[in-house]
Amino acid sequence: MKNHIKSFHYACAVLLVTMMMVVQAAAQDDMVMQSTDSTKDLRPVKNTFESMWIIDNQTVMVPVKGSFEFAIQHRFGTIQNGYDDFWGLFAPSNIRLGFGYTPAEKLMVGFGFSKYHVTWDFNAKYAIFKQARKGGSPVSLTYYGNVAVDTRGKENFVNTSDRFSYFNQLILARKVSDNFSVQVSPSWSHYNAVEGYYDENDDVQGTMKNDHIAIAVSGRYKVTNAMAIIANYDQPITQHPTNNPNPNISFGIELGTSSHTFQIFAGNYYNIVPQANNMFNANNYEDGEFVIGFNITRLWN
Repeated sequence: MKNHIKSFHYACAVLLVTMMMVVQAAAQDDMVMQSTDSTKDLRPVKNTFESMWIIDNQTVMVPVKGSFEFAIQHRFGTIQNGYDDFWGLFAPSNIRLGFGYTPAEKLMVGFGFSKYHVTWDFNAKYAIFKQARKGGSPVSLTYYGNVAVDTRGKENFVNTSDRFSYFNQLILARKVSDNFSVQVSPSWSHYNAVEGYYDENDDVQGTMKNDHIAIAVSGRYKVTNAMAIIANYDQPITQHPTNNPNPNISFGIELGTSSHTFQIFAGNYYNIVPQANNMFNANNYEDGEFVIGFNITRLWN
């Protein structure tokens, strides 16, 4: 518990610093506008992030109308067993195949299929407003949400509704410079059913709450036109009666072209559907329980 409180304080500090950077950058933009008397350029900034994903989280980016995206996401096992399973590469893995399409400007819809719990997810992403190049909004804001369905056998569920879970997230981002972008993403996860038990009064009690609040901070720094360093921190906020999830620290490298992106990284999340990560992450970074993962995305537009 103390470690989680420290992690929460760390996340709050990171959030505060990030927002100070956003405010300072916006103030600098205003000062430049006032001093130069130049006209506004309200066109959106380009390439705040290179991909729709940054490790385990969605980015603020929504492709242009008519774009089609295909994603392959892979998570190996934890590295703790060392050579026995070749640092998790030969351990049981988790895989997701995802598809997305942008039918209208600022709106992307999609679906995916994950190996873990044979889960289908149906998602939508909408750019509420975008950072302007000069004189307009200093940040971008995007909404992301999904509905996931656990399609294992019916013996795993009491009711059909127990299969469903939900995820909602607001993504606030700023392209601070040509090389550096950062985003802050509060989220809400909900599971219709969680594990329970009978107490001494024969009343059913949940081992966890059905709802979970969390926040993620993600950043990207371009080293060259084709390579960037990426990092992410996910902090759970909701405190459950038992089985509180662990925070996630992840970092890696991104290689990209105009239509392809490849990310390879190490982190604590084994799941890929975000509500499963936020609610049930059992890997503890303090114990070295890291997994190696990669994301491959292909975009047609």
